[in-house]
Amino acid sequence: MLDLVLPSRPEVLEEVRDRLDSVLGPLGLDEAARDRIGLATHEAVVNAMIHGNRRDPGLPVGLRVLLDGGDLVIRVADRGPGFDPAETADPLRPENRLRPGGRGLLLMTALTDAVGHETGAEGSVAILRWRMGGDARNLHP
Repeated sequence: MLDLVLPSRPEVLEEVRDRLDSVLGPLGLDEAARDRIGLATHEAVVNAMIHGNRRDPGLPVGLRVLLDGGDLVIRVADRGPGFDPAETADPLRPENRLRPGGRGLLLMTALTDAVGHETGAEGSVAILRWRMGGDARNLHP
């Protein structure tokens, strides 16, 4: 459906949203569903740029949107070493509220049906998943 390779530069984020909207629109998703998907994808791409690629504009971020059975899947890949999401500080705990970090993962988890992470030889991948069911207009969460 969509396969992009992007530089790790914040100015490409608007293009990402536009390209994502062009793919989601024909699926019959309502505006609220497209907004949830767009925000979760935005957070994953920003995390790939900042945390995965360490803000190196020469390192690419891969974005792939596909349908997998009854699911919409978005894969965001970086060239970083990967991480253990369980080791990320919980931004909701009082001692972490003023610390940076963890909020993107929190948003992705809240806005998707499932979030996964893979680490390989060439980087790490965030996998965002929404169950489409029989009617794409009833997209969860």
